[in-house]
Amino acid sequence: MPRRPRLALPGYPLHLIQRGNNRQPCFFADEDYLRYLEWLAEYADKTGCRVHAYVLMTNHVHLLLSADRGDAPGALMKALGQRYVQYVNRVYRRSGTLWEGRFRSCLTQEETYLLSCQRYIELNPVRADMVAHPADYRWSSYRVNAQGEVNSLVRPHAIYESLGPDSASRQAAYRELFRFELEPGLVDEIRRATHGNFALGHADFAAQIADTLGRRVTPGSSGRPRKLAPPKSGELFDE
Repeated sequence: MPRRPRLALPGYPLHLIQRGNNRQPCFFADEDYLRYLEWLAEYADKTGCRVHAYVLMTNHVHLLLSADRGDAPGALMKALGQRYVQYVNRVYRRSGTLWEGRFRSCLTQEETYLLSCQRYIELNPVRADMVAHPADYRWSSYRVNAQGEVNSLVRPHAIYESLGPDSASRQAAYRELFRFELEPGLVDEIRRATHGNFALGHADFAAQIADTLGRRVTPGSSGRPRKLAPPKSGELFDE
């Protein structure tokens, strides 16, 4: 069966996840995370992608980004993935694949889902029981968006900037969003959309995307829904 083409439209935020092959680790030391982020910034700039949020987990990566070209995210991930694999294979004297096939992604409705998706991404280490609060995790964009940490990689989305008239008020409003955990139903909704390459948003948003692309962008109604595999451990599987 041919693979379904990814949903990609210029200007629309895209939440994507790329996992290590067989759920194996893809980061082994602090230097690995630093190199990945350095190259992510480099290739995001080269491909015209704007990264709004990210988290690097032990065995997978989440990004929320937007671009002016529909093919830009794919170009970014291809260049970044190849360079990082070459680095890991050289440093750790290994060979073969590192990533589990293609990255998975979903187009995200800006007005109602973008900030929820950012929270979903930056709360990953908390859901995985790695830290008690997202500020305690070094390898995410939370400290940038919520605490003003300087990071040239992160480019705030207009929805984030609408939280307040200046950076201090925006950060305070953003921190307030993290007083409570995401609703389980919303977590499941984000996961389903990302794993299935569907549109993440209200029905009218999905209809708009489907009309623009000329194909289905929501799960089909026939057949039994596929259950996600249960996590083996929090650190190695929380998406």
